[in-house]
Amino acid sequence: MDTSKLRKSHSVENEAELQKDSDHDDGILSKMVNSTEKVGELKLKELPLVHQMKKKPENLDSAASHDYWVMGGPLGARNTVLRFRCSALSDPPVHPPAHELHMTYRTIQAETKLLSAVLHSHGMREVHPNIPDFNLLWTGIHPKPHLLKAMTPYQRVNHFPRSYELTRKDRLYKNIEKMQHAKGAKHFDFIPQTFVMPMDFRELCSSHYRHRGPWIVKPVASSRGRGIYIVSSPDQIPLEETVVVAKYIENPLLLDGHKCDLRLYVAVTSYDPLIVYMYEEGLVRFATVKYDSSGKHLWNPCMHLCNYSINKYHSDYIKSEDPDAEDVGHKWTLSALLRHLRAQGTDTSFLMQRIEEVVVKAILASAPPIISACRMFVPHPRNCFELYGFDILIDSDLKPWLLEVNLSPSLGCDSPLDVRVKSAMLVDLLTLVGLPTVDPMLRRANETRRPQSQLDILKKLNYRRVQSADALAGSSNSIGRKPPTVVTSSRLVASSLSLSPEENRIIKSVRAEFERRGGFVRIFPSAESWKRYGCFLDPVTGITCTSVVSGAQLCAPPVMVLHNYNLLIHQQLFPELQSACKAVSSPLPDRLTRYERALLQGHKNSLDERHLNKSESDESVVAEERKEATELKNEVIQAMEDGSRLSQHQARRAFTQYLICILRQISGQTRADSITEDHGKLILRFLQKASSSLRTPFFVQVPSRKLAGKDRVAVVAKQLNDFIYLYNRETDLYNEGTDNPSVVPGKLYQQFLAAANEQDLEEILSAQTRLYKCAHLYLGHSGTNSDSIQPFGLLRSLPYSPGGRDKTSCECSVSHRRKTLPSLPKSLSAAGASATAQKSSNLPSTASGAGKRQSLKISRAL
Repeated sequence: MDTSKLRKSHSVENEAELQKDSDHDDGILSKMVNSTEKVGELKLKELPLVHQMKKKPENLDSAASHDYWVMGGPLGARNTVLRFRCSALSDPPVHPPAHELHMTYRTIQAETKLLSAVLHSHGMREVHPNIPDFNLLWTGIHPKPHLLKAMTPYQRVNHFPRSYELTRKDRLYKNIEKMQHAKGAKHFDFIPQTFVMPMDFRELCSSHYRHRGPWIVKPVASSRGRGIYIVSSPDQIPLEETVVVAKYIENPLLLDGHKCDLRLYVAVTSYDPLIVYMYEEGLVRFATVKYDSSGKHLWNPCMHLCNYSINKYHSDYIKSEDPDAEDVGHKWTLSALLRHLRAQGTDTSFLMQRIEEVVVKAILASAPPIISACRMFVPHPRNCFELYGFDILIDSDLKPWLLEVNLSPSLGCDSPLDVRVKSAMLVDLLTLVGLPTVDPMLRRANETRRPQSQLDILKKLNYRRVQSADALAGSSNSIGRKPPTVVTSSRLVASSLSLSPEENRIIKSVRAEFERRGGFVRIFPSAESWKRYGCFLDPVTGITCTSVVSGAQLCAPPVMVLHNYNLLIHQQLFPELQSACKAVSSPLPDRLTRYERALLQGHKNSLDERHLNKSESDESVVAEERKEATELKNEVIQAMEDGSRLSQHQARRAFTQYLICILRQISGQTRADSITEDHGKLILRFLQKASSSLRTPFFVQVPSRKLAGKDRVAVVAKQLNDFIYLYNRETDLYNEGTDNPSVVPGKLYQQFLAAANEQDLEEILSAQTRLYKCAHLYLGHSGTNSDSIQPFGLLRSLPYSPGGRDKTSCECSVSHRRKTLPSLPKSLSAAGASATAQKSSNLPSTASGAGKRQSLKISRAL
């Protein structure tokens, strides 16, 4: 690599040269440091980052310190945004700009451990979900229209409206199928043959009898491998619910005999114009069991599915504990895989170019309804951004296949490699999006003081701007005129006409965003993107054309001027393309080599504070923690003996944590004794009975009889994990928010849960069961009575109500009948419904047996 390019000035005359130079640049992050910064000596801590990050010296004044954490100008300027760095996770700044400006964020039903760590380390604080004064909203569900309409220019949300057009499996397939009919199947042949049940059942049967082979069945709106299974015949597919059935790819790329797939992180910052980035690093996930192409083991998900959420419960799963080891165990980095393939003679640049095409074409196919929704609900052009998780499978011919697109890709950090890759990606994403340095309270107060007439004028101007950005309108004088001539790639030249203020704003915003890209690679627009994808865009509006009729002729109200912003940014960013487009063939872009270089940043340390300053082998620390946990347990038991009881929320939280301990043991994550297949059977029996206590539908799928040993235990562990997920979601509905004098103090109980182990949880729940004479508090009214409980052995006897017993005999029955559970959100019900992955006739019964007591005996070794 030419290190002299690291000193290249930021003042590049056109962005095409800047992008070309940056593709060869090994020091992407150093370009994000202003030339006025005075960086002291590089210094590593005992627990270092992946590489030596530049840290601000102690003697820098306040202004220079602010420049280290902001971009686009001095603090308080109009275009200034926050700059996020991985170094803040291990060494947070003392007075970050976000803290001085009281910048805040909100979360709604999202996995936030890593996100919260990053934002808190940069000075942002979390506010209640109902507070409208925030800078960033991070949600795991689709934002409501009224929430989007109320957003101000400085606020950001991590979803576009109607993003499910790309992330729901049935909508993704229908959108791509529409493009196949409009533009030709050969251009959109990157998804397997797919059918949506039950509507396409007849077509599925016809295709199956022509081309026999296995099919993979997926719920339309599930994630993390929930409800996915493989069948050999359409007769095995349920017709009671909507599922997607796709042709199973039988010739996957194998590494050392194992099947693998890719998880790629794709950021979309705008849909009109379309701006797409792909992160230079991704994850490669391997199946635990070696692949068998004979088709005799279709019932083994640990052979055919690469989802980490499935394979991590297999006892043979290897988790690398070294964040620098990128090609060890069952999870690699993308760059490690590409270097491995290149060493075997594979043209990895061409492979990544094909993967980029899959990503861009999938987004183009789903863009029109998303653009329409943005025009209706999003008041400002930069309010929304999106992080997608693309799952790509590479076959033995090195052809990439799109498996699915995830709306909110997991930010969980179960291994040091996860922490390293995802922390680097998230930091670069937040910098790329550009959070304006605005105090939300002051800005909201200024807006409320505006006269109503001024607000009306601004509202009209905003709506006019957003509609013109969609470019679906035409002036009243243009009615009846022929649409503009299609601009071919050979005539792609920069316009000599002056740009409008709105066009200047768009170009300036795109250029500034490109400067903040960090480890993200912009794949649309790029130097060759118009040549590749221009034929799929409407020549008038620049939006994906899904029919032979122009989009402007179909839906253009005669009030606005037509705009093609995608053409505009290609003309302005790449003016030299007129001569390049005439070439018969062009070399592969230099940016493709960025995917092979090792990750340059990322946080190496665990996010768990308990493991930051001690090692697992420190026996004195472990003994001190055990002593503290015992004292807390005794205080809780003493409070219960003095008349306090666990609330329903507290009891359910303890039971959730207890089940997690069991899950870790059967999946080999602890140093417990060996787990046998009998333990898996006992857990399965427990799930069959306990699932009836859930308000959300949850059907336990009995593994095939052919599946034995640790493979069977892994499948049962996955279902136990799904049960815990739904049970924990319902537990949140019981949270009362304030302490009740009759229950154990919340602060004490929280400290106990943070330090408790399996035996501590057993003692507390058993003591609570003795007081209530039942386990209804945490198991619902399929619970047990006092006769079936053995002290300090919570799961040694199965907590079911024996037949003929009176369920109203326990002390909690009166209060249980008086208190009703709040109504479940629709999203929770949908999550549970997606777990139905088999025919009803094949599902085990979940009702309690009459006149019969069943017991589940799990030893302490479990």
